[in-house]
Amino acid sequence: MSGDFLENTQYYVDKAAKALDLRADVTKQLKTPHREVRVELNIQMDDGSVGTFIGFRVQHDDARGPFKGGLRYHHHVDAEEVTALASLMTWKTAVAGVPFGGAKGGIAVEASKLSQGETQRLTRRFIDGIHDIIGATTDIPAPDVNTNGQVMAWIFDQYSKYHGYEPGVVTGKPVALGGSVGREAATGRGVVYATQELLHTLGMKIDEQRVVIQGFGNVGTWAARDFVEAGAKVVGIADISGGYVNDEGIDISAAIEHVAKNRTLEGFGGGKHVDGDALLAHDCDILVPAALGGVLTKENADDVRAKIIVEGANGPTTPEADEIFAKKGVHVIPDIYANCGGVTVSYFEWSQNMQHFYWELERVNTELQRVMKRAYANLNETRAKHECTLREAAFILGVGRVKEATEMRGL
Repeated sequence: MSGDFLENTQYYVDKAAKALDLRADVTKQLKTPHREVRVELNIQMDDGSVGTFIGFRVQHDDARGPFKGGLRYHHHVDAEEVTALASLMTWKTAVAGVPFGGAKGGIAVEASKLSQGETQRLTRRFIDGIHDIIGATTDIPAPDVNTNGQVMAWIFDQYSKYHGYEPGVVTGKPVALGGSVGREAATGRGVVYATQELLHTLGMKIDEQRVVIQGFGNVGTWAARDFVEAGAKVVGIADISGGYVNDEGIDISAAIEHVAKNRTLEGFGGGKHVDGDALLAHDCDILVPAALGGVLTKENADDVRAKIIVEGANGPTTPEADEIFAKKGVHVIPDIYANCGGVTVSYFEWSQNMQHFYWELERVNTELQRVMKRAYANLNETRAKHECTLREAAFILGVGRVKEATEMRGL
């Protein structure tokens, strides 16, 4: 999967480079990561044994600002996956228009099998290995799959032992440690803002839409909340335990409460249980893949009945599936725009940390919506100019901005 993921990412960069008429040497420069770090992590497990894990940090590009990107704990993490995700962050920050570059990190581990103590020791050991290449003006990690505000707090604390008080070294922190209000909700909320922008363009109303969300972690739950608040009906949700559908509308508050008590949706009584993959083909207007990458493929793209796909996850759609959707007239809002709400509010958090001046939630949400609106307007303008899909427009916009900054800075 990871090799395909990197290949798929580079495929879109190459298409954008061709549309921009970039020379091959310039394209190679833009695609090549600045630094790739692999560290061995040895910790004592709760049973007294020694656990050995591998951590990665890939710093892709910093032409437009410090490296920026999440940190995931997942057994599928490897060098190629992290490189692909770091590349996507470079183009995502450029599309959003925030002054960051792109990076990504991860540890290859089955996070669900770790105790909180083991997770803390693993996190601190990882920072021991990379503290000299991260920093508030260098590289700023953030939460991703299976990491959260508590993990970011440990990162902040461990980094401080080497470099002193520097809250801007990491975003997604608890508010009590310099985090921003609204950061936890930001990615899912941005998904809804992005959807509203497309619906406005199409002359459609959000309160007439039926939504299916695959993935019920941070992004999926916040998107579900905000879709319902905006008047849409969420008719399907899914996590690792499978999918749950209710065409009358799922009680999202009840689903979130169930997960809080049971860790997954397994046994949730608010909908009919279906296979997780079958949920992708459930009858709906809007499909939000908000779990892991590579779930929409040439094998299942024809089965998808949604007319709008909003990519809450990174890289959920393969190029082959993308072509099928384009032929079917399905509107795909690409990940590097659809889920840029997280990095946008991370930028707000970082700005607050650097100034030691903190915002109210209303300002955070207002500014996030402003950024999402501006980015969509730029995206739509690029799409019209190049007569292409929204994904191609997003890569053209992102690659073009990074290329411009790279040229201005020189070799």
